[in-house]
Amino acid sequence: MSKAFMNKNVAVFTGTRAEYGLLFWLLKDIQNDPQLQLQLLVSGMHLSPEFGETYQQIEKDGFVIDEKIEILLSSDSAVGTAKSMGLGVLGFSDALARLQPDVLVILGDRFEALAAAQTAMIMRIPIVHLHGGEITEGAYDDAIRHAITKLSYLHG
Repeated sequence: MSKAFMNKNVAVFTGTRAEYGLLFWLLKDIQNDPQLQLQLLVSGMHLSPEFGETYQQIEKDGFVIDEKIEILLSSDSAVGTAKSMGLGVLGFSDALARLQPDVLVILGDRFEALAAAQTAMIMRIPIVHLHGGEITEGAYDDAIRHAITKLSYLHG
């Protein structure tokens, strides 16, 4: 680990079961590093009964959820997604102000991740963006991924 991140509060955002699976071992490594303090922000599909309330699996895996940010509206429309992003910015603003992380780790290209990233950028919290170089042709995921990449300090 770089000296820049020693004795630091490392916030990690997860909004879906899919990216949580990719983050699992990174979360374990941060959790087990005595020089780092894991701060877990959980949102999106994890909190939805419609998608199985998968935050419970995160807790079963031995992680403490520091903040649950409710944003998901039961809508597949563009308006519903935009409203969910707005709720996300409100919730992430409060959560990040409480936690005061030194860095925020975000993986991927979901709209929830963009809400977290734009909030962190405005609050001057450096963002580490993972899986930023992937391509999803024909979906707005590409634009979201590129936006998160532009907002980010480090890329992996």
